[in-house]
Amino acid sequence: MKSVISENGNNISFLVEGALYDAMLKNDQASLQRTLDLINNMSGIDNVSMYDANNNLAYTSISAKSANHSDPDCISCHVDFSQMFSAEEKSYRIIEAKSECIMNPDNDSVRNLMIKSPILNAPSCHTAACHAHSADQKILGSLIIKMPLEKLDSALQESTTDFFLMATLMTILFILFLILFTNKKIKNPLNEIIRAAEKVAKGDKNTRLRIKPNSLSDMRMVSYAFNEMLDNLHTANTELQNWSQQLEYKVQKKSEELGQAQNELINIERIASLGKLSLSVAHEINNPLSGILIYTKLIYKQLSNPALDQTKVNNMLKHLKLIESETKRCGDIVKGLLDFSKKDQEGFEAKHLHKILSDTATLMSHPMKIANIHFLTDLSAKHDQIFCSPNQIKQACMAILVNASEAVGENGEITLRTHNPNSDHIQIEIIDNGIGIAEADLPYVFEPFFSTKEKASGTGLGLSIVHGIIQSHKGKTEAKSQPGKGTTIAITLPLLKT
Repeated sequence: MKSVISENGNNISFLVEGALYDAMLKNDQASLQRTLDLINNMSGIDNVSMYDANNNLAYTSISAKSANHSDPDCISCHVDFSQMFSAEEKSYRIIEAKSECIMNPDNDSVRNLMIKSPILNAPSCHTAACHAHSADQKILGSLIIKMPLEKLDSALQESTTDFFLMATLMTILFILFLILFTNKKIKNPLNEIIRAAEKVAKGDKNTRLRIKPNSLSDMRMVSYAFNEMLDNLHTANTELQNWSQQLEYKVQKKSEELGQAQNELINIERIASLGKLSLSVAHEINNPLSGILIYTKLIYKQLSNPALDQTKVNNMLKHLKLIESETKRCGDIVKGLLDFSKKDQEGFEAKHLHKILSDTATLMSHPMKIANIHFLTDLSAKHDQIFCSPNQIKQACMAILVNASEAVGENGEITLRTHNPNSDHIQIEIIDNGIGIAEADLPYVFEPFFSTKEKASGTGLGLSIVHGIIQSHKGKTEAKSQPGKGTTIAITLPLLKT
């Protein structure tokens, strides 16, 4: 727009200068004024004023009768008029619509272009017959042309409006394009990735992204990486499943081996307990066997006497009855040992715990009697039916009783009793008044190979095997003790609900 204004101003100024040239050369003031009046009526020119070398007004196209124009003598308002325009070069100045300049007071809504064109002392001027200037005078005066910029401003406003409308339309189209582009090229592929990730999270291992050839390179790279990640996860998951199956198989095998080892340990412990009982039982059996032998010889001698009377027959019958009783007692002792030494051939079954404990007490009464230990039983529980392996329960109680017999001295006391702590359980308590267990050792008494016996006389497996047996019966074991006051081992088992 500035270029258009500048070019238009140059054209107008050249036109005005050409029209006034002849009148100025001849110094024809009347012709000069008529030309100015004629120029004033031209379209696109508001007024033309001529000034001398000192910027004083010489001629103007503004009529003196006009009330719409102020005095065109600029230096009357602008003391610094010579500094507003260049003296030797053509210069331009745009007067804004709301400017303080009152050159056009009747229309303050239009901008104006002020063109100051210097009148130079050309050779044709100072060589003319009517010249009034010397040859060394450079500037003779100046022309100031005032042009309204209403049409240019209207065109500018229209162009600006069109530009903003076009810019708005282009912006909307560009935003729509961006929305469509981002939806198609970015948002939709990202949604596919999210949906695929959700499927994978729900367990769909075969989900893969479909890679489109016209998609963005970055999205293709992300899709390739996502599919590769899923492939790697599938491979890793397959390997983990294989390892899990192998581990499960190995654990099963090891569990079977541990079960066999535990059964062997239980059998070994049973044999060890049986060995401890053998010495005392041997003494117990030896006494009735000696009596049987003596009475058998006595009866043999009496039968050898041919003169038998009824009194001797009665004595022999009495001796035979005694032999029968002692023989039966030996058989019961041996039978108890044989039952205890057998391996478990049968599974769990419903049994009354008091019957198992009575058999155990009978088996242990002989070594207790020999060791001079007072052995008491108090089977006072009202409900005693449990689901168990009878021989294993017997072995667990035997192991605790053996330990208790080793912990008490001569004339010591061991009590085996039962009670119901609640309606769902029965508790066995084996109480002794022996040397007790140190408080620091109590948490470890059921651990394998832990023993409090002096000089490592124990293997440390007895109570650990007891703990394992009771755990297999879904029960629990507890130990309470005070050094020098005795120990209580409590076994809690669930009752069989009928």
